[in-house]
Amino acid sequence: MRRRRVKWNRVLLFVVAPLLVLTLLIVYGSRSCEHRGEPGFTPEMIDTVTPIEPTYFYGIYIDSMYVEEGQITPGQYLSSLFASKGISPQVTDYIARNHKDVFDVGKIRAGNQYYFLMTNDTLETPLFWIYEMDRRNYAIFSLTDSLTAWHFQKDLDVQLARTSGVITSSLWNAVINNGGDANLAVHLSDVYAWSIDFFGIQEGDCFDVVYDRQFIDGEPVGMGEVIYSEFVHCGDTLRAIAYEQDDMLGFYNEKGENLRKAFLKAPLNYRRISSTFSNSRYHPVLKIYRPHHGVDYAAPAGTPVSSIGDGVVIKKAYQAGGAGYYLKIKHNATYTTSYMHLQSYAKGIAEGVRVKQGQVIGYVGSTGIATGPHLDFRVYKDGTAIDPLKMESPPADPIKKEDMEEFTRFVRYWMEAMRHPGVPEPYQAPEPPRLDSLSMDSLALNPQA
Repeated sequence: MRRRRVKWNRVLLFVVAPLLVLTLLIVYGSRSCEHRGEPGFTPEMIDTVTPIEPTYFYGIYIDSMYVEEGQITPGQYLSSLFASKGISPQVTDYIARNHKDVFDVGKIRAGNQYYFLMTNDTLETPLFWIYEMDRRNYAIFSLTDSLTAWHFQKDLDVQLARTSGVITSSLWNAVINNGGDANLAVHLSDVYAWSIDFFGIQEGDCFDVVYDRQFIDGEPVGMGEVIYSEFVHCGDTLRAIAYEQDDMLGFYNEKGENLRKAFLKAPLNYRRISSTFSNSRYHPVLKIYRPHHGVDYAAPAGTPVSSIGDGVVIKKAYQAGGAGYYLKIKHNATYTTSYMHLQSYAKGIAEGVRVKQGQVIGYVGSTGIATGPHLDFRVYKDGTAIDPLKMESPPADPIKKEDMEEFTRFVRYWMEAMRHPGVPEPYQAPEPPRLDSLSMDSLALNPQA
């Protein structure tokens, strides 16, 4: 009985089954022939089928992954975050120790965005972790066997923007109220640092500025350089034109004069540096270590001391237990300088008096706490002491004669463009004239031409 069944099975396999398949093919072929040329079956329509585009997330192909988004919470560490996803402490430790060149995970900040890319199944195994360092820069960590890491940067779109306004309370409020970038007020303060005291701007002062504004994914994220600015202060129109000369960007007025005036390298000619800027210097008189946020210039008593730049004397006083006779000069909204241990002041020096760069303001002495005659010179930037020897002195050179023709075209373009509403088109430098073949032939025939 068992053998018969086997034999019958063989008949089904080798005779009946092939006949059945052949029958089905004949029926299907005849039907497909009947429908040739009907809609839905043309080769042309098959060729127009749109292929499915792959999906990339921060450069990673994620069509087969699940993306989970989150934010770092206050007090959260990478170890606890990874542990919540079943990632071993060994993997966390390896990443922390070996990828500091990409990102130091000990510096993760509350509120920053992160993403886990995981397998799209019930296990949801983490494959990648992406951390937002800032709006543009991201660190990507592979959590697979390779445990690699790399930096990802979003594309930055730079567009010209224009903001104008009238000051009623402050420059910052005027910029924000007119839809400008929040950093524009700071940039303008820097551009006009040598021309305008922004602590003294008046109601009714106004500005009109074209600058580079930066976007990521269509959202504004900051600004680049100011391109052209007109600032009306106390009735005077002060123009600032950004122009690159000798590979250095500077700001000039319409005459080609540099808006930034250079500081003198030092406040006196005859000098020897006896002590430099330090956060912990041994005081020769007090016999203790304490900060010395200035530079000491040893010089004979009576050596003239000069102001390193234009400014206003804001302090003239005596401090018996320290600076002795000293002066403070405010140069602009950013920089203030201090001159200490003076023997005496120059004639006419008083609080509120304006001084010029290089003008004698006092004389070297040893008043206050001092072992001998010297000048203790200090520089403050935005109220914070900086090393005078490392202070960046902005260039003061005007536009060179050989560049004046192009600079003049540049200025004329912007002055005309600002007469019209809206954001101007970027300036296009004229192309140099081209010599066609006819011109070349004429030059060859007429060398004197």
